[in-house]
Amino acid sequence: MRVLIADDEQLARARLTRLLGAMEGIELVGEATDGQQVLARLKQGGIDVVLLDIQMPKLTGAEAMALWPADGPFVIFCTAHAEHAVEAFESGAVDYLLKPIEPARLQKALERAKQRESQAKFGAAVKQTQLTRLAITTRQGVVLLDPAAITHASLEDELVTVFTREAQHLTDFTLQELHERLPTFERVHRRALLNMNAVARLEPLETGGYTARTHGGQAVEISRQAARELRKRLGLRKADDE
Repeated sequence: MRVLIADDEQLARARLTRLLGAMEGIELVGEATDGQQVLARLKQGGIDVVLLDIQMPKLTGAEAMALWPADGPFVIFCTAHAEHAVEAFESGAVDYLLKPIEPARLQKALERAKQRESQAKFGAAVKQTQLTRLAITTRQGVVLLDPAAITHASLEDELVTVFTREAQHLTDFTLQELHERLPTFERVHRRALLNMNAVARLEPLETGGYTARTHGGQAVEISRQAARELRKRLGLRKADDE
């Protein structure tokens, strides 16, 4: 994790430098003494987290945050003034540390930033995997399907079929590969993938699962285990054996 220290007090910068130097996986990429220097350094890139003081000359930390780039690094405010905490969190800061900063508290704040970074990367990866069209090769050529038009996919006799409301298409994709390409779909059975936006109603089964009925009248079995997770997310009452 690459960290920039921004504080107009030399002693404060020295303390943070010492604390960061004792932590594994942390790279100190520079120092700044006012908000203008911080913003100039951000343009160069290569920063994951800024340890940002609030009270600085020329441009305060809070004023700098108002000019923060949309894809800028995460911010951990480091200040001697507790009264700015609400303002800091409203600006999107990861954490708010009061001076003198303790090692354990700084470590916790950096871990929180690391979690935010992981979540951001996951969200970007999901966006990349979400397709505008799913390409399926058939004897007549390549069919390009809008994922929103797909109701479900099922595995029968080692062959996977992708269903829309009007048609069905055999594919060489496995269900796992389809799930990776259609991350918003639910794996409702070891043999079925389901677009919940296509479901009109859920019909209970004696096994504890459901039969999902799509708006086009198609039936898709939801296993007992998948039904249990689905009930939790939908806020439905639990079955007696759960």
